[in-house]
Amino acid sequence: MRVSVLDQSPISQGSTNAQALANTLDLARTADRLGYHRYWVAEHHGGAMAGASPEALIGPIAVQTTGIRVGSGGVMLPHYSPLKVAETFSLLDGLAPGRIDLGIGRAPGTDGMRSFALQRDRRQAAPDDFPEHLAELLAHLGRRPYPPEHPFRHLQVRGEHVTPPTAGTGPVPWLLGSSPQSAIWAGQLGLPYAYADFISPDGHDVAQLYRDRFVPGEHLRAPQLLLASWALAAPDAAEALALVSSGRMMFKMLRRGRPMLVPPTDVAQRFLESEGDTAPPRRMVCGTPEQVRAALEERVQRYRADELMLVTITHDHAARVRSYRLLADAFGLDAREPAATAVAA
Repeated sequence: MRVSVLDQSPISQGSTNAQALANTLDLARTADRLGYHRYWVAEHHGGAMAGASPEALIGPIAVQTTGIRVGSGGVMLPHYSPLKVAETFSLLDGLAPGRIDLGIGRAPGTDGMRSFALQRDRRQAAPDDFPEHLAELLAHLGRRPYPPEHPFRHLQVRGEHVTPPTAGTGPVPWLLGSSPQSAIWAGQLGLPYAYADFISPDGHDVAQLYRDRFVPGEHLRAPQLLLASWALAAPDAAEALALVSSGRMMFKMLRRGRPMLVPPTDVAQRFLESEGDTAPPRRMVCGTPEQVRAALEERVQRYRADELMLVTITHDHAARVRSYRLLADAFGLDAREPAATAVAA
């Protein structure tokens, strides 16, 4: 089974945006060496995450790694022009041919005010035209034909007409989601689908809906389901439970409208104890590497997923790196040779 990484570039209390981004690059190089299949970076605006622009992070990650696929988890398409997204990710594919994924999301990735600030035209609320923008983006990438007489059908994205595309070229689009509607769109368009179990757990019916609605196409003949799950491993289960408290407190405060940076473990533990909340919710898998692997494999079987993607948040970057190392060993991933250091130099 393929195992991958979703990095939200968390900012810890006492740290900075710059350090969070340096941690992302460090973790990406580590994940590449450990044998993880993909490394996706998220788009969040404001709050405790430094990754507001996955398209800006993917290039540096791609040139500092050798074999791991690199992509967005994801680009929040309602904020952007489909043509601009197609051009940007086609450029990234030119930097790392055959290794770029374009994960596409519908959610704003932020609160209402920031979402409004991201709009180019603020004279009125942005229209809910995600399906049309998604279809246009896929046409720009050569993944679907333009409708007859479409005004953009003669545009060039990669310096060549992209319809029909050369087989196996260009960034690979994925649809991200955690709802039945996203599953339906992914299936109807014949796209691989990444389900966010860490946002909406127990989505087995949504996964089945995707398979039921899947329409085979030239680029994907059968459904491809990636399951994104929250996971943290430590040598000792008690330590893992303590480490996971930082992320739990951060998300509790976010849901209360009080966003914060990732707190230290001791602060988070005292907070959770004061609330009588000592057991992590079902969506957070933590424990020893063997315990985490067993729980995740059972989850993968229930979803009938083809791939597993892990998201981990800790206050201490070293603990996060260690978790991915332990799980790479637990899953028996095949290590890669380290990337050349010329770019960093």
